[in-house]
Amino acid sequence: MIGLPNVGKTTVFNALTGGGALAANYPFATVDPNTGIALVPDPRLTKLTEIFKSKKTTPATLEVRDIAGLVEGASKGEGLGNQFLGHIREVDALLHIVRCFQGTDVVHVSGSVDPLRDIGVIETELMLADLETLERRKQKTEKKVRAGDKKAAVEMAFVERLMGLLDKGEWLGNLPYTTEERTILDECQLLAAKPVLFVANVSEGPNADEAMVRTVREFAEKRRARVVTICGQLEAELSSLPEEERADFLKGMGLTESGLVRLTREAYQLLRVMTFFTAGEQESRAWPIVEGTKAPQAAGKIHTDMERGFIRAEVYHYNDLLACGSEAKVKEKGLFRLEGKDYVIKEGDIVYFRFNV
Repeated sequence: MIGLPNVGKTTVFNALTGGGALAANYPFATVDPNTGIALVPDPRLTKLTEIFKSKKTTPATLEVRDIAGLVEGASKGEGLGNQFLGHIREVDALLHIVRCFQGTDVVHVSGSVDPLRDIGVIETELMLADLETLERRKQKTEKKVRAGDKKAAVEMAFVERLMGLLDKGEWLGNLPYTTEERTILDECQLLAAKPVLFVANVSEGPNADEAMVRTVREFAEKRRARVVTICGQLEAELSSLPEEERADFLKGMGLTESGLVRLTREAYQLLRVMTFFTAGEQESRAWPIVEGTKAPQAAGKIHTDMERGFIRAEVYHYNDLLACGSEAKVKEKGLFRLEGKDYVIKEGDIVYFRFNV
């Protein structure tokens, strides 16, 4: 989670993770990143627990890091910037929290609220840091090129292309890359090459701060990125309530689901993550895997021995279970399949792995 100081990052982080991180009305209240685990809400898991009468239910999770607010000059070390940029390099995707609420009680580091200016400040700092990284990479690669390394010459051309894009203010995270190019990007740990989801943090009330949210949406569309609108304060109140009271609270606000559910769903899509399930009397569990994962590697998410000794996967789909009402009926209707090592797990598959070690 990135953004300027005082845009509501820590409030949203606490709501997402149920954490108690310090949320204060001044910059750099958070110096070390807060790390928490967000449970991924999935009504299918509740249904599986019901059908199998499972003793335990385990949802999928996302690890969320609340990075302290960046300021102009962060790439040169302003406001502990270098330290914070180092924290960002380690993550898979960025949630860019953008302040879209007025209010004089929460200080804005620039003295006024302007979402596009704020986005620009953050992105410029990330891009400047990347340009430095690429300059160092270029110097190393130049030596190999001079020594006649043909592979290095290809890398050099790619590095120079990236530097040109960053000079023009292009975000690198939404562009297509070859496998070789993606490897170089991963090695460089470029900040602007990470996929980004914009989170417009608004005040409470219908149509609140609509004009500001619209400018963020228009900006994100040009970038082929997505936007989630969330009221951090409201979500913090909601997450502090007992589970059984949350539905009534949402109904009272005229909402069908919390902003956090939408945010988590979008974060999943951003990471190209999907869910398969294991279900039984002992436990019903959701497992997050990257799209395109084959059965042995999915088994490895549960235990490395299961991947090593993989024999087959016994698979049926959640929708078929729901339609049939029980696993026995799924088998009766011939919807229960045996799949081998080349089977690509699909969103919503319920899987039992056979293995031998």
